[in-house]
Amino acid sequence: MLVSLVLSVLYFTRSEITEGSVFCLIEWLRHTFGEVCLSDEETTVSLQSHMVGCLYFCYYKGMKVVFVAGYGPITTDTKESAAFYRESLGLSFQEEADGYFHTEDLKGVKTFALWPLSQAAQSCFGVNEWPTDLPTPTSWLEFDVEDVAQASEELKAKGYKLLIAAKKEPWGQTVTRLLSPEGILVGLTYTPSMRESES
Repeated sequence: MLVSLVLSVLYFTRSEITEGSVFCLIEWLRHTFGEVCLSDEETTVSLQSHMVGCLYFCYYKGMKVVFVAGYGPITTDTKESAAFYRESLGLSFQEEADGYFHTEDLKGVKTFALWPLSQAAQSCFGVNEWPTDLPTPTSWLEFDVEDVAQASEELKAKGYKLLIAAKKEPWGQTVTRLLSPEGILVGLTYTPSMRESES
């Protein structure tokens, strides 16, 4: 049973048998077979799947992104940018002596996506071309807020130009969009699907 299981996994993964791969396999077997019983077919299939994952981890040497460790605009006018994010959006920053503003208190990224400019233009203006009289954004950033309409009015009162205000997107999200001082397409959003996943 054990020999056939090992051979079937090696065949399935088409893996080259090297000293390192054998070591990985032996270590996995040493830790696993003391904890499970191979007395039934279901357990065997489960073990095969688990072993494939283990072997893949051993053989695959490429990059594996675990999470977004940080994101933020590169500023040319830090004072103006700080006013937007700290005073207008209400984010709390720790300011270092060299002018570096940062916070580790915001929750993690829910979506990382490559958004075509034509789709961003559709969201903001209903056309596929970005207006030539506006800076072309190279990134987008969305903050989910409790009340999009109220947040939008607060930004308008501070003099920011909104590209769209409290628009209902086809995927159920309500969003207000504007350009940040650095040219980022910023969205103030309410995203029901993401709220439901947390409940």
